[in-house]
Amino acid sequence: MGLEVADDAAVYRLSDNLAIVVTLDFFTPIVDDPYAYGAIAAANSLSDIYAMGARPLLALNVAALPKTLPLEVSSAILRGGAEKAREAGIAIAGGHSVQDAEPKYGLVVLGAIDPRRLTRKGGAQPGDRLLLSKPLGAGVVTTALKRDLATPEELETATQSMLRLNNVAADIAQACGAHAVTDITGFSLLGHGWEMVARGSAGLRLSYGKLPWLPGAERLGADWVYPGGSHDNRAYYGPHVRFDPAIAEWQQVLCFSPETSGGLLMAVAPDQAGPACHSAAARGLGLWEIGEVFAGSGIEVDP
Repeated sequence: MGLEVADDAAVYRLSDNLAIVVTLDFFTPIVDDPYAYGAIAAANSLSDIYAMGARPLLALNVAALPKTLPLEVSSAILRGGAEKAREAGIAIAGGHSVQDAEPKYGLVVLGAIDPRRLTRKGGAQPGDRLLLSKPLGAGVVTTALKRDLATPEELETATQSMLRLNNVAADIAQACGAHAVTDITGFSLLGHGWEMVARGSAGLRLSYGKLPWLPGAERLGADWVYPGGSHDNRAYYGPHVRFDPAIAEWQQVLCFSPETSGGLLMAVAPDQAGPACHSAAARGLGLWEIGEVFAGSGIEVDP
């Protein structure tokens, strides 16, 4: 599985019961703390493996760092990535670095899975309930940081959310037999939601009032504090989305805002939604039911 299907990672089957899953992700700093930046970048890279239902095996660093960057800053970035990988139960076994004018960091991650247990983007069925494992709005809060508009408390909550691995959410998706799973990152909730149904005969119906937002996200959105990618996402995915007229324009743009190290969006059978939420609560994980799958096409967003 590769470029012909827009899924979260590449998959190569070695045998009937073993496949390798491979992904790569990196980006420029989104927080000021270099250790947190490295750890968030690592968590974000690992997320694609979890979205596929796979178990990570090892990772490789991908680093582009300025020659003038103090050694202690570079070291903190790499240490953040290494310790987040260790939390995931894997080692960073090598990698590659180059000099560049702006820091960039992330991981190549290799995972393994029985191919019969893959959780892919496609496969959502009419009647399925949509569950989301992290609140939204990280991109808005980190953009506000660059403009000195986010409070320390808002930034800390967003940082902790981005630092959290999606391993528990992936376990729950497997346990409840999720029909489709993806992680919410740069293409936003609506962009990645569209990818879930783009090749099928089903649509997504979301309730804006049920969407969980990080503290400050709606306040900042109402003031039109958005990352530039929000408008790119809106231009590209907007034709596939129908908003209820009661939803304000700033709320619509908020739904197109890019996320970093966001949660898993999963489509599960109706009788599995309750058990999944109970299991998540028992393991200290938030899991929100935000909508449903319907027989149709595109995405509908109700108040």
